[in-house]
Amino acid sequence: MITLGIDSGTQSTKTVALDVATGEILASAQKSYGFVDAKGEGAMEQDPAVWIAAVEATIAQVLGQLGSRRGGISGIGVSGQQHGLVLLDAADQVIRPAKLWCDTSTIDQCAELTQKLGGEKKVVELTGNAMLTGYTAPKILWVRQNEPRNWEKTASVLLPHDYINWWLTGSKGMEYGDASGTALLDVRTRTWSKVVLDAVAPGLEGKLPPLRSSSMAIGTLRKELALAWDLEPSVTVSSGGGDNMMGAIGTGNVRPGIMTASLGTSGTLYAFSSSPVVDPKGEVAAFCDSTGHWMPLACTMNVTLVTELTRALFEGWSHDKYDTEAALIPAGSDGLLLLPYLAGERTPNLPRGSGALHGITVKNLTPAHLARAAMEGVTLGLAYALQRFRALGVIPTQIRITGGGSQSPFWRQLCADVFGVPTVCLTSSEGAALGAAIQAAWSAGADHSIEALHALCDRLVTLDESTRCTPDDSKETIYRELLDRAARLRSALSSANLL
Repeated sequence: MITLGIDSGTQSTKTVALDVATGEILASAQKSYGFVDAKGEGAMEQDPAVWIAAVEATIAQVLGQLGSRRGGISGIGVSGQQHGLVLLDAADQVIRPAKLWCDTSTIDQCAELTQKLGGEKKVVELTGNAMLTGYTAPKILWVRQNEPRNWEKTASVLLPHDYINWWLTGSKGMEYGDASGTALLDVRTRTWSKVVLDAVAPGLEGKLPPLRSSSMAIGTLRKELALAWDLEPSVTVSSGGGDNMMGAIGTGNVRPGIMTASLGTSGTLYAFSSSPVVDPKGEVAAFCDSTGHWMPLACTMNVTLVTELTRALFEGWSHDKYDTEAALIPAGSDGLLLLPYLAGERTPNLPRGSGALHGITVKNLTPAHLARAAMEGVTLGLAYALQRFRALGVIPTQIRITGGGSQSPFWRQLCADVFGVPTVCLTSSEGAALGAAIQAAWSAGADHSIEALHALCDRLVTLDESTRCTPDDSKETIYRELLDRAARLRSALSSANLL
């Protein structure tokens, strides 16, 4: 059996072909794209047509690499960037560019909905999540208020991966994991919160696709596509899911105790839970996962975004040079501390936040100190989220690291030291694409139990033991105190409207 995993992200789409019997990635292809010019502060938008063009191009390349083996393809799975808003009219035509997860133009709508629903505590009671700019609900209200004609034309509201699934199969649906990132779903019951739906837009429920189980297929490949790609019309398309949900499957994060940390442009930290994990503060997202369970998640906006900007300050520094220089400086950067909110922040919730460099002295104002402080600052940002996980009873015994930052041995050890948990990478860097391919195999099979998914992940997801790092106990106090100092500094600056 061969399955295709499609990872449609913010900057590119990647498609892989997985041999389910051996775990080998038989073929892969990637296509990049950009954004559209969007009006308004914080607006980030994309034309869904670029996703479809990228899916077509990468599938064509993968099929070309497979040659005659394409006949063995039995399933396709799609991972998509979460929270994006895709609006279709009655003829299923895209009405306007999709507003993306990183679009922060909805600050006012978040505040309005929170107030209308009775405050943040009440919003969390209704859905399990606070109303944040990244989520889909405030994007819908933004369109209603700023583009009423577009909203009047809207017949269907989809998420990015739902739109790709519809293009592949002709069927519309929304699985629980991705749906939980809309801030419209009560994650405890996996049903729409009618109170929230009515607050966002009267009649909204009629525009949303049917909810469905993550283990079930959305449908089979459209006949036109099966013919064009020379595939069997019986090829199933699984429910798919959000990129983090697929990333969890692709890293084997399908049991309690395992946590995944992604060190990309932004950062994510998420875990498996057999029951809903609702944060009263709304800092840890109470998402459903794409296995039929739950996935508490925290997102930070600033990870390699910050380290790459720092590296660019010093002409000619390679990534290895950056690591070498940072490693020369002791833990704690001799007192230099960076609050790394260069792009605002989501955890903690500071959408209009900015960065701050504190503790500058004659001794520590050097390139090497800045390099280490930047790396420590963004890692402490994830550690802040990890504190909330622990307070909510989610205790990791192992953290699996992915993303561009995971290629740095120095950073992997820093994560272990700051988190106080062993870290390890995967032998495959396919992440969400691999997760989508594994879910496709699960969906195409006869057994849709969680045990069947465990068996697939145990066989197809392997750890790179050469990357394993254990915490250095001598640094525990340093980073615990640094985390506390960052919290006090953030509180003081926020209270004075200086952050």
